[in-house]
Amino acid sequence: MYCLYILKCSDDSLYTWITNNLEKRLKMHNWEIPGGAKYTRARLPVELVYSEEAWDRSEATKRELEIKKLSRQKKLELITKKQ
Repeated sequence: MYCLYILKCSDDSLYTWITNNLEKRLKMHNWEIPGGAKYTRARLPVELVYSEEAWDRSEATKRELEIKKLSRQKKLELITKKQ
């Protein structure tokens, strides 16, 4: 099972990616364990604001690309709807 997620960074930017272990990946992004993305490392702390499950990597990647094409406003609307 894969997961698409959106993080809100300390500079208020949004970071979208996929993983098969969300809990571990969040710890990596916040440098509780080594290995977070270079982008988020410079914008700590980060906060999980959205996630959705996908059956496989292909489905998660397709959804990731759809979300990355959205404007910031549309991403914020997606996040708000989920909450």
